[in-house]
Amino acid sequence: MEQTKEFLQQRTRLRLKLPIQVVCRETPDYQWTEKSSLIDVSHFGAGFTLTRPIDVGRLIKITIPLPHQMRCFDHSEPMYSVWSVVRHATPMPSPDRSKPSLFRIGVGFVGKEPPLSYALDPTIRYEPLLVNVPRTTLWMLGRHLPAEQRREPRLNIPLEVLLEALDGSGRAVLWEHVVTETISSLGACIPTNLDVGVGRILRVTSAKNWVSIYAAIRSRIVAADGLARLGVEFIDGRWPLQSLEAARQSHQRETSSESILRP
Repeated sequence: MEQTKEFLQQRTRLRLKLPIQVVCRETPDYQWTEKSSLIDVSHFGAGFTLTRPIDVGRLIKITIPLPHQMRCFDHSEPMYSVWSVVRHATPMPSPDRSKPSLFRIGVGFVGKEPPLSYALDPTIRYEPLLVNVPRTTLWMLGRHLPAEQRREPRLNIPLEVLLEALDGSGRAVLWEHVVTETISSLGACIPTNLDVGVGRILRVTSAKNWVSIYAAIRSRIVAADGLARLGVEFIDGRWPLQSLEAARQSHQRETSSESILRP
């Protein structure tokens, strides 16, 4: 009974607005760092905001001046650096449209060092598991989460979008106007000349449809002509079905007009 009571007490989140530094390696060749502040924290994990989403299941390293009694190691160090698994990333629309929207990130603490599988491939995503073991306050890492699985068919719709790759401050450093080959509410296949690899997070925007969604690159195939085709999965929402239907109907009308005008 006492062990169960202690376990539940450790799960209680405390509201501590401490500074936090987040390091995320999106690909073997690219990582970013962002400074923010905690919303709440417990022995098991923490909540904070960022200017961009992170894949659920990804490992990140966070550094906090956490009170010593809430740590699992490095009790005498001034800063607590702990590897953490992302459990959720929820958009928080800003009431002030002049300011960028934030994302609330929830993580579970994993340990002082990442697993070997992460060192071999930092794009791996894990299933977080919380095991009720006395005096154990770290999350366990379960099986690797699979890459994007098609849960709905994609439509052959050429939709004009802006692709943007972001830097550590959430600003676009690479961008290109492209046209999708296929798209659904969950993801898309997009040809591009941008030098971005699997695991990178992109912002996909359609000015015509007033849609802007973040997407994770799940696959990258380079054709013989040197043009890469990205398989992306939307991670902070679904692409509106009504805009897809409008684009499909517009494409059908254009195709019909071309066939009529063709001699």
